[in-house]
Amino acid sequence: MTDKNLLEIRGLKIEGRRDGKVTEIIRGVDITLGEGEVLGLIGESGAGKSTLGLASMGYTRAGCVISEGDIRFRGENLRNLDAAAQRRLRGRRIAYVAQSAAAAFNPAHRLGAQVTEVPVLRSLMTQPQADREAISLFEEVQLPSPVAFGLRYPHQVSGGQLQRAMTAMAMICKPNLIIFDEPTTALDVTTQIEVLTAIKKIVRDHGTAAIYITHDLAVVAQIADRIKVLRYGEEVEEAETARMMAAPRENYTRSLWSVRSFRKQAHTDAQGQPLATIENVIAHYGELKVLDDVSVELHRGRTLAVVGESGSGKTTLARALCGLLPSTSGQVTLSGTSLAPSFRGRRRDQLKSIQMIYQMADTALNARQTVGEIIARPAELFLGKTKPQSFDRARELLDLIGMEPGTFLHRYPGELSGGQKQRVSIARALAAKPELIVCDEVTSALDQIVAEGILKLLDQIQTELGTAFMYITHDLDTVRAIADDVAVMHRGKLVRYGPKEKVLTPPFDPYTELLLSSVPEMRCGWLDDVIESRGQTATA
Repeated sequence: MTDKNLLEIRGLKIEGRRDGKVTEIIRGVDITLGEGEVLGLIGESGAGKSTLGLASMGYTRAGCVISEGDIRFRGENLRNLDAAAQRRLRGRRIAYVAQSAAAAFNPAHRLGAQVTEVPVLRSLMTQPQADREAISLFEEVQLPSPVAFGLRYPHQVSGGQLQRAMTAMAMICKPNLIIFDEPTTALDVTTQIEVLTAIKKIVRDHGTAAIYITHDLAVVAQIADRIKVLRYGEEVEEAETARMMAAPRENYTRSLWSVRSFRKQAHTDAQGQPLATIENVIAHYGELKVLDDVSVELHRGRTLAVVGESGSGKTTLARALCGLLPSTSGQVTLSGTSLAPSFRGRRRDQLKSIQMIYQMADTALNARQTVGEIIARPAELFLGKTKPQSFDRARELLDLIGMEPGTFLHRYPGELSGGQKQRVSIARALAAKPELIVCDEVTSALDQIVAEGILKLLDQIQTELGTAFMYITHDLDTVRAIADDVAVMHRGKLVRYGPKEKVLTPPFDPYTELLLSSVPEMRCGWLDDVIESRGQTATA
């Protein structure tokens, strides 16, 4: 290991061991990282990105074992440290920022107490010192009201604010290395810029080294000094960011660069009676108005994309359509018939006609049921099929989504990849033969190759079955790829609505212009240009 290298990994091999089976996850990968340097790790799902990032801390998830290789941090081989020594290192010298801050924070404790916990427990600071340091970091990552912010609970702040709070929590012990594991994947484009700006500033100002794991190529171009591409646990190539973006050497890397070429097939126009309407709907969470007089239409064979930042009312609109959140006023109709505000008051045939695919397949699928049972249940419930008939329906749908029934019918969700779980969620939604499917951010947590596969599958389903889709997303590239109509939401109101070509063509209202200007571009320096144009401060 050279003097300038903070982290050096050589010949790392990691195996997954379960039920007597051994699977190679990382296959002889090397990493060299200098003080203050940022390395981007990219690749599709299953490439080993997160496993490699965690291994940089000397850590593996349950069922995984480091079988070969050295992991040297400041010259010390982490594999030779006992568990107590490794725990002392983590959080202090090496920190980790998880993909989902909402899942990582304890909902029962205030944010300030969680951010200051490690330095106080490790006797690095007194509680008053840690409180002052937390406030300073909250200010540095541009959180609102830094002095009072730590008094809030996780549910009282936005997703983007939680991710910035987690970055502050990672920084409070002044670590030499931070592992960022997909920290902006689930964020809307405007919030993503806030988080990226905070990360970029704090890494540069403090001279902290970082490993930035992502499947978003435009994002990694703004953060990383070098990029390493992984596939099936092996390195494909590595280069400085500018060279990698300009001229990737390997075919696989070039395929990642060009994956967003998908565009949906032409479908029906919006003539005739709509399949479903949402008319002048107002909805509340308690006293808080979350939908304010919203009206949209959905037509057979067409996709309505609903876009906007976190808290704009996108998912609430879908919940009002499905009857999961009864509207305060207004109405929802299906085939010209007014639906009860709550799903509890709707007929079974009406429930059958509107199905939903949830954002997180991990939590939407019952871990104790097989794939066959998960897909068969709606066929039993809504179509009145016998159990053997419902399993025939499950096999038919597995064929449709490109998953071999003989291989997957009796598997459990824990045995599937992220993309496979989302395909099973799609099959479950189709099992009842709905006329309308609501897709709630169904590709936001997927890498671009898997996401493109999901979009193609949805397009195929729409072409063959004439299904109407409401597609909720914060990804405007996806909107351009799949939408026929677009509804732009902001603070519960509909600010722009119509055919895609009209909505995405200037002149724009100020909010739509902000959204469109916040979509990361595939070029180095884009974030710096945006920061400068908006008058934000970040050290390049």
